[in-house]
Parts: sequence; structure tokens; C-alpha cells
Amino acid sequence: MKRKIALVTGGYSGEAEISYKSAITVGNNIDGNKFDVYKIDIHPSGWWYENKEGEKTPVNREDFTVNEGGEKITFDAVLLCIHGTPGEDGKLQGYFDMLHLPYTSCDAATSALTFNKRYTVAVAAFGGIYVAKSLHLFKHTSITPEQVLAQVALPVFVKPNNGGSSIGMSKVNKAEDLQAALDKAFNEDDQVLVEEFIKGREFTIGVFKTKGNIIVLPVTEVKTHNEFFDFEAKYQGKSEEITPAEISEEILQKLTGAAKKVYALLNCRGIVRIDFIYNEANQQPYMLEVNTVPGQSQASVVPQQVRAMGWSLQDFYTAVIEECFAG
Repeated sequence: MKRKIALVTGGYSGEAEISYKSAITVGNNIDGNKFDVYKIDIHPSGWWYENKEGEKTPVNREDFTVNEGGEKITFDAVLLCIHGTPGEDGKLQGYFDMLHLPYTSCDAATSALTFNKRYTVAVAAFGGIYVAKSLHLFKHTSITPEQVLAQVALPVFVKPNNGGSSIGMSKVNKAEDLQAALDKAFNEDDQVLVEEFIKGREFTIGVFKTKGNIIVLPVTEVKTHNEFFDFEAKYQGKSEEITPAEISEEILQKLTGAAKKVYALLNCRGIVRIDFIYNEANQQPYMLEVNTVPGQSQASVVPQQVRAMGWSLQDFYTAVIEECFAG
């Protein structure tokens, strides 16, 4: 008997548009012989089940069921495809935990932790992972650019602390530009991360678990046409992604070893994408951030890496879904 899977997309943040694109790729590549897929749109206007004709009916939030043709549909698992809140920050994970409903992402605690960039790097550093020196700022606590630069050295990245799509992010090379960058980031979030720039090559790596084993996908090097890997570079074609990366065996081993260590250290589940800078000064990978619901659109990195590994996307999503039943 086929398992019923809720493909959950949308969300309440500016990243919703990316979520809808991801859901198309995922939905088109789920094995219909093994799973019946039901698209659920979590939207500011409500939670909706959208059938193949595009008709929408509300989701019963008491037990996360839907009604189709007079029949009550109960799901076996949730395939999470929401970038940003509430699907990447632990809120939905906690809800599904209370319903005892398996899902394909990290648990509530890991999702909430990794959604906060500062807390992620703090825990990673405590576990022996290299990270950039950074400063955590709060909107309710005023701080001057001078006070910031007394603690971190230019150039710096200024970015909203929560979320993963690079919206509101700036690179600051001159002291007089810092205030504008802080204002831009605080416009997106009440918490901001100011992080020292590390000179080096940028890599991003998908990692997932299947049959209890942590699998590191082929490494991608990101070469941006912009000054850094911002929203435009990430989603509007202003970057070049080389998969698999053209790197030495030594760099490959350091990167994959660090990625596997981060995945285990943060108790990750499902597919995550971890971003690194390979520091030219000390020849070590520095972890930038962890995305627990990485993009799955046709242009996204993870589908590229899956294909480079020699897997079909159908095999990959089957493995991700089946792993969530393994606990």
C-alpha cells in the first residue's frame, strides 16, 4: 500500500517564492509507485490542500488532515519544502512532533538552532569546527559602528541572523558604509550578525543520511559575479557553480570531513546544505552556515550534486522520505 506524503510548501517569509519552486522539482520527482503526494500550501491566508485541479480546501490543523471527495486523508509523513519560517526554524517540526507525524527535516531543536546563524557558529566552534570571528547584535540594544569595529576588523559581512536566502546581506569594506549595512539587515530581522571576511574559495556541500549512514554529496564551488554570494547571485544567475569542484584530494577530504562532522555535531536529519570558506591563510575550511531545508529548484545546488553523484532525483527523494520512518 502506498504511503501518503504531505509535500509542505509556502511559508510566511520572503523565501516563500523559492519554496514554491522547490516544491515543483520535488513533486515532479517523487516515485508515484511508492507514494501518494498531497501538496499543502502554508500561507499567511491559511493552510491549504491544493489538488491536481488547483482547487484549495483548508487543512484541519487539529490533526493535520485534509478532506478529499468526502474522504479524510491522514498522512504517513511530511516532506518539508518551506525555506524560512515556519518550516525551517523548528515551529512546524514541534507541531508535527506533538502529532507524532514523521517529517524529512532536522528536529525542532536543531532547526531552531541552525536558523540562528550566530548560535550555529557558536555551537560549531565549541565542537572544534573553524568559524569566522563574529558579533551578534540586537535591535533593542543600540550600538555604534565604532563600537562594532572595535571588536571585529574590516572587511565584514553584515547579515540578518535568521533565515538563509541572503536577503538583507551586505559586504562592508569601509567604516563609513557600516551604518547603512546595519540598517539594511535590521530591516529584515531584529538580530544581525557581523562577521569578519575570510579570504578564500567558497564551497557548499549537501549532506544527508540514508540507512543510518551520513552521505556527503559531491562538493560545489561557488564563484559569484557579484562581490559575494548574495540573493541575486544565489537565485538570479549571478554566480557560477562548479559541481564537482575542481580541487585537490587534500582539500576535498578536509571539506567532506568537516561537513560530516557538522552534520553529526548538530544532530541533523534529512538533507542539509553546509556552506564553507576554504581559508587561504591556514588551509582549513571555515563553516559559514547550515541550511536545514536547502533549495530544491532546478537551479539549486543540491539537485546538481545528486546528479553528479550518479543518483536520480527520484532515488534521492525516496531515500530521504524512507529515512524519516527510520526514526
